[in-house]
Amino acid sequence: MRAVITAIFSLTFFYFTTQVQAQPNQKSGWPVVEQQMKPWTRWWWMGNAVDEGNINEVLTKYQTAGIGGVEITPIYGAVGFEKRYIDFLSPKWMDMLQYTVQRSKTLGMGVDMNTGTGWPFGGPLVKPENAATKLIVQEYELKSGERLTTRIQVKEANQAAAILQAVTAYGSNEAVVDLSDKVDAGGSLNWTAGTGNWKIYAAFAGKTQQQVKRAAPGGKGLTMDHLDRNSVTGYLKRFDEAFNRKSQGVRAFFNDSYEVYGANWTPTLFDEFQKRRGYDLKMHLRKLVEKDSSSTEVARLKSDYRETMSELLLSNFTQNWTDWAHQYQSMTKNQSHGSPGNLLDLYGAVDIPETETFGSSKFPIPGLRRDEADVRNVDPDPMMSKFASSAAHTGGKKLVSSETFTWLTEHFKTAYSQCKPEVEQLFLAGVNHVFYHGATNSPKDAVWPGWLFYASVEFNPSNSLWPHIVGINEYITRCQSVLQSGQADNEILIYWPVYEVWSQAKGMDVAVKVHNIDEWLHPTAFYKLSKKLSKSGYSFDFASDALLSNTKIRDGLLSTHPQSSPYKVLVIPECTMISLSTLQNAVRFAENGATVIFQQLPADVPGLHELESRRSELKKILAGLAFSDAGNGVKEFKIGKGSVLLSADVEKALMYKSLQRESLTDTGLQFIRRSFKGGKYYYVVNHTANEIDANVALNEKGSITIMDPQSGRIGLAPTNYQAGVSKVRLQLQAGEALILKITEQEPVNLPHWGYLDKPGEKLVLNNSWSLKFSAGGPELPEDQKLDHLVSWTELPDLKLQNFSGTAVYSSNFNLPEKSAKNYVLNLNQVNESAKVWINGKEVGILWSLPFKARIGEYLKVGNNTIRIEVLNLMANRIRYMDLKKIQWRNYHEINFVDINYQPFDAAAWKVMPSGLTGPVTISVYN
Repeated sequence: MRAVITAIFSLTFFYFTTQVQAQPNQKSGWPVVEQQMKPWTRWWWMGNAVDEGNINEVLTKYQTAGIGGVEITPIYGAVGFEKRYIDFLSPKWMDMLQYTVQRSKTLGMGVDMNTGTGWPFGGPLVKPENAATKLIVQEYELKSGERLTTRIQVKEANQAAAILQAVTAYGSNEAVVDLSDKVDAGGSLNWTAGTGNWKIYAAFAGKTQQQVKRAAPGGKGLTMDHLDRNSVTGYLKRFDEAFNRKSQGVRAFFNDSYEVYGANWTPTLFDEFQKRRGYDLKMHLRKLVEKDSSSTEVARLKSDYRETMSELLLSNFTQNWTDWAHQYQSMTKNQSHGSPGNLLDLYGAVDIPETETFGSSKFPIPGLRRDEADVRNVDPDPMMSKFASSAAHTGGKKLVSSETFTWLTEHFKTAYSQCKPEVEQLFLAGVNHVFYHGATNSPKDAVWPGWLFYASVEFNPSNSLWPHIVGINEYITRCQSVLQSGQADNEILIYWPVYEVWSQAKGMDVAVKVHNIDEWLHPTAFYKLSKKLSKSGYSFDFASDALLSNTKIRDGLLSTHPQSSPYKVLVIPECTMISLSTLQNAVRFAENGATVIFQQLPADVPGLHELESRRSELKKILAGLAFSDAGNGVKEFKIGKGSVLLSADVEKALMYKSLQRESLTDTGLQFIRRSFKGGKYYYVVNHTANEIDANVALNEKGSITIMDPQSGRIGLAPTNYQAGVSKVRLQLQAGEALILKITEQEPVNLPHWGYLDKPGEKLVLNNSWSLKFSAGGPELPEDQKLDHLVSWTELPDLKLQNFSGTAVYSSNFNLPEKSAKNYVLNLNQVNESAKVWINGKEVGILWSLPFKARIGEYLKVGNNTIRIEVLNLMANRIRYMDLKKIQWRNYHEINFVDINYQPFDAAAWKVMPSGLTGPVTISVYN
């Protein structure tokens, strides 16, 4: 019955999460906004110290600011507030969850929930036998005729739950003997060594002893064994009991990145390996535990072991957990990275695949701040995020989420202008459902800056930038309203050769992490090809062996899922090893009408089982590919309705098949496409150092509407269609983005897009400014009169160096005439966000570079007034508090650390520039 109910729910739920299309708002031209189109935030409940009044107040502020939902993650608490703590999943905690869900529904928001506290999954009910497991191997030596006098018992401390699973003897004459049944219950080995010298390996299923990190009250305990189905099912029973087996109204259950350290085993692994790989791993114990071997046989063995771990994690945890969530009419949202498995399959098994960014990226955008202290060992890489988006795109899933802005900068130094290119990079990688990392729930009586989590960007109401957060939220909402529409529109499917990652002799399990992409991703031909194709203007998704095994060919296209856009080409990058089934599928695809491109023919098959027979079959298949020279470095083998191409330069093979790239990338622009009924969207970003003003070609015919996601402006663009492409003029400042909507029918009642041509004189606003501080602390400074604009921290009043908050600049200027087509206000240098009024009318929030706005409609001939509200960072006030030794952070567990995970102290920081430094100008375009 459970399987039937789950299947029915899955089908019903799948329909609603993949088929709902964002309908256009007839008045604005933008899609109608749904809650999931707005940015959401991770919401840490410190100590679970929440109450209804607190929850209502915070949710209301979030909703007013344009946040679409919260993801509850309970963590450790603040010192001194222990009496307010609530145990996780207790009746009182469940009351708080239900209140949150109900209040969020009233506010038009959604609620996700971590299936645990802190990370990874585990807690007080996880028994040692169900806890994360590691392989412990002990070695013994015997000579001919000797018997082992010591008992075979685990020597490592605190391993009472360890189970002896195998004993294997290796003789100097290459003999291998399984002695597992020769050991009695007390650990005595009943065996006499034969001729020669012998090494005995005893394998125990031991425990990692890992506790849940950053656990909340009621959540402390051992990490569970993710590879064991019974352990996972047993862990989830705690939720069944708390939920009374009824839906709680939670939209999605969440799992953080797989940070289960050293868990390279599970008690069933020997049996599962035999069943899945076809041979006995116990007879290969010695090779399995070799650490630094360069042996290809060891690499093959470990590849089989890693593939088995991947399959166990997929079936026993990911799919099991997802089936469980579907019983409660909820989805799953999973960060698969960090797992010892095939990321594409693990991401693909959940409803919402989630990637993450960690640290900051280098962008050449002029004026964009990136402090040296914020640079991590590896920058966030969009190709890493494409593993999550590819799983969604190929699996017909509507949403791809991201844990966003984790450690983007040091605490209290994150400006919205730094967030913008980072989130745009995620959008370009296919992410369309942003989760801020994040917001900490804080009670009214917590001293400023309130309760804070140690690795977040503090998107909290106490942040001095909070009054302008609606600016970035509206930008993200507009972008996501488009990026959640229709389907991803990528023409190429690129096979990920996972066996290149697994077939390494070093180590045991291979954790595929965000933090070590320089080891498993960057050196590969797969990565280099993907980067090259992206730069050339091709769009693609990644495919696993399992995905290809279920791919169908329809009308010469590769269909990975009924709800996914089909792909025109399968590309298999240079790789040493490929599974026999994948090679067979590739040839079958071509025979049925598809185009398959090999960058280089694979040389071998992975693994050990029946190696020679599989090698023989591989060679037979390859020998049957009778290529002929197609010219320009391309070889072709025609088979059935399609063909197999071979070219070291994949782009030449793509051109041979007339697969057109998007040439707009030649300008430095980046893009991602979405298709919808009757047209396509292009999301286009300028992350170069220069303004781009160019006529660009698009591989789509139709009427083109330009949409500005930052201001909301929209207009029809003149379009010239010739030689199979549409030509449209684009103007983008460095750091700007535009959305192009191409439709078969021209929209009605839309204005024409206003280009900025024929620049005239520039008006410099050099009258004096009055400066008034309206909100913030530690105290409000006195009003100031400025002859020219400078950082307020450079003014004589030393109190200004400590201030974080809101200040308002006021001035006036004279406009002799108003005859130009466009007038553009340029604030130039803003530290850090500005809101502008001209003649008492609100222009908008300028929260990011280039801090410009079109203002013609607000101007009048003669005297004009201008008012600019500017918010600075929290950093200067925090610096002041640490200099004065004012206590503001005192938490259990890790307390509060800096970006290098050292105890936080801002006392030695330099004062951060603050306010409007300009110059403020108005550019005229005739």
